[in-house]
Amino acid sequence: MQRYLVPDVMGTLARCGLAAVWLISGVLKAVDPDQTHVAVRAYDVLPEAGVEIVAAMLPWVEIALGVLLVVGAGTRVVAVASAAVLLVFIAGVTQAWARGLSIDCGCFGGGGAVAPGETAYVEELLRDTGLVLLAAWLIVRPRTLIALDTRGT
Repeated sequence: MQRYLVPDVMGTLARCGLAAVWLISGVLKAVDPDQTHVAVRAYDVLPEAGVEIVAAMLPWVEIALGVLLVVGAGTRVVAVASAAVLLVFIAGVTQAWARGLSIDCGCFGGGGAVAPGETAYVEELLRDTGLVLLAAWLIVRPRTLIALDTRGT
């Protein structure tokens, strides 16, 4: 029993950390849907109809992922979904950077065009990569403490 405690605690911290990020980012986007629309449009990869759909759904997807992680329901599946969303975010930031766009990612509200030189692409990519690592931990070892799915499946 003792040999599982450290990995279980690490998994619980990963689950709660990822949940906090999803809840904070989702709520900040949900309370300002107009700015969320501006942020999604700034990536300049979707037609307007796609921007509308993504801007409307993204906050609620993030909140749902966060709630499921908080309660520990379907941890592995939610971690896979989290990793997929984060990889899309990484691709979005990478393509914006490669194309020379000057935007704020809008990851925690806000977003849209910024002055050249005010981008934070490296920091955004490092942060999202770290979050993918948290999700990867939960994919490989979903067992955590204080979770509805105590078996982590």
